[in-house]
Amino acid sequence: MSDSFSPGERSRAKRVHERAHYDRDSIYAVLDAGCLCHVGYVIDGQPYVTPTIHWREGDQVYFHGSSASRMLRTVKQGIPVCLTVSFMDGLVLARSGFHCSVNYRSAMLFGQAEAVEDEAEKLAALKTLVDGLLPGHWPQMRAPNDQEMKATTVCRLNIEEASAKIRTGPPKDDEEDYALACWAGVVPMRTVIDPPIRDPRLNDEIADPDYLQQIVQA
Repeated sequence: MSDSFSPGERSRAKRVHERAHYDRDSIYAVLDAGCLCHVGYVIDGQPYVTPTIHWREGDQVYFHGSSASRMLRTVKQGIPVCLTVSFMDGLVLARSGFHCSVNYRSAMLFGQAEAVEDEAEKLAALKTLVDGLLPGHWPQMRAPNDQEMKATTVCRLNIEEASAKIRTGPPKDDEEDYALACWAGVVPMRTVIDPPIRDPRLNDEIADPDYLQQIVQA
């Protein structure tokens, strides 16, 4: 397997080429940094974009939802799909409005999705989803029953083309503007995980598991 995806017309950056990355490590890092993606597809000439939870295994990205979902019923037929993941890491305040920007990480994937039909593979994929969100929670949960499995669709997107775009660092002003008496710099932004909130109906004798503390500290 090559260390990079080969960019095509769909995935090759058309602007700000220095921010583009096609290597698997950069793209995987963006995909694995979070769990919310947006899936773009077309139904009868109308484009739609649906947010959903995703997880990755190798060159395959999985997402799931209700079997009644129009999005899942459509994309599992093998139509072209564009899946994106993005993070905003900071406000970039420059000495001119033109050069104000944001620091960000984004990934854009192209391919065709297919439904995971094998029940064992489907269950394993759902376990991977839960383990990725909160390691240690799956063993405590009740296993999905047959009706719940039937009501759930898991789709797998085989990545055909992919690219990442990343901006880091301070503003890049015009040389003559650096002498202006105007504050410039970066206001960093990050996602914070707050302490867990217990379900009001949770038995008081059930203690908070250690894995909750681990994810808060992380």
